[in-house]
Amino acid sequence: MKAVILAGGLGKRLLPYTTFLPKPMLPLGEKPILEHLIDWTKKNGIKSIVLCVSHLRKTIEDYFEEGKKFGVNIEYAVSSKPLATAGQLKTAEKFINGTFVCMYGDSIFDFSLRNMIKQHKVKKAFVTMSLNEYKTNLDYGVIDTSKTGKVLRWNEKPEIKANVNMGCYVMEPDVFSLIPKNKPYGMDDLIKKAMNRKKLINSFITKKGFTDIGNKTSYKKAYQEHIQKLGKI
Repeated sequence: MKAVILAGGLGKRLLPYTTFLPKPMLPLGEKPILEHLIDWTKKNGIKSIVLCVSHLRKTIEDYFEEGKKFGVNIEYAVSSKPLATAGQLKTAEKFINGTFVCMYGDSIFDFSLRNMIKQHKVKKAFVTMSLNEYKTNLDYGVIDTSKTGKVLRWNEKPEIKANVNMGCYVMEPDVFSLIPKNKPYGMDDLIKKAMNRKKLINSFITKKGFTDIGNKTSYKKAYQEHIQKLGKI
């Protein structure tokens, strides 16, 4: 089985950090984010990796080369322009001939990918999405009312829960037929199209094992948490 890692985004929300480094190459401790992802993928039994690259791609290619020193085999799918998540995935089509894993290159995962793959096969899903049980508190008092406007309940700063997309998928190769070539196309567009065509989209829910690095605030938080985990502060 192969893993496709989407590593070609522009990283605009992380400027100026991404002026000279692609987002997946930002350091997290002594390793770039992408190396942590590759280590996790290898730990879960996948040693054949396709990196979808574009923006500042030479930095990635020069660092990882063919993957030998990281204990994996790496191939590169190259795009010359931003294609969004699913559009970028499309560039890896020629490297894939069976069930595969796809993940975003700007997150850190620490859940059992092996179990997710096993569940995908048992359910005979077209796509399995990893979801994280996310909790947050609203900053306001929430007021429930009746149809006539009568106030029924006052919930002060209630906790809300939702399952959010982690950006790691197990997919069947037929997904490529649903993605237009050389056009920006979002993963949400792909999943919605598959659902409209009655394909089975399954979920794998975990309460931990997910760190998103989408902006400067979340990157700083992830960096500090990683250093603390290593016992350095």
